[in-house]
Amino acid sequence: MVSFFSDTYSRNARRLRGYDYSSPGKYFITINTKGKSHYLGEVENGKMNLSESGLIVQKLWLEIPLHYPIAELDEFAVMPDHIHGIIIISKAASSITLKSGVDPPKFYHIGVIINQFKRASSVTVKKSGLELVWQPRYYDHIIRNRLDFNRTRQYIIDNPKNYHYLQRVTTP
Repeated sequence: MVSFFSDTYSRNARRLRGYDYSSPGKYFITINTKGKSHYLGEVENGKMNLSESGLIVQKLWLEIPLHYPIAELDEFAVMPDHIHGIIIISKAASSITLKSGVDPPKFYHIGVIINQFKRASSVTVKKSGLELVWQPRYYDHIIRNRLDFNRTRQYIIDNPKNYHYLQRVTTP
């Protein structure tokens, strides 16, 4: 039996069809907490005050390049209920040689990086006796040019001071 909605609701519907997410490029990533819960801290007077969970998330985000040699980080912001960041894939995974002499996994791509970050941050936060639950998916945007890159960076930088305004605009 064919599902009536089989082509309507796809887990990968938000990904650009046919695009190789392991190829060099700049990617704007947003990861939300489940139910928009404020696990990561609070914004006060336009400044983000990280909770213990937020500090762990920030630390693990900064460690991404240690685990994924193809990844570089640019601007990022940890917000009460989400994280924004720019990840730059600087070279193809096939061009990397690890110190161990072993070829890097062929599956180095944005999806793996984000899913492993989410897993590691959830486990680490829970081991600390705190709570953190991410939404199952994440948002990505392929940054295509310098103007897009500059706008995205500024959006991330301005996010804490615009947070309460954006909450009012997007909440019915």
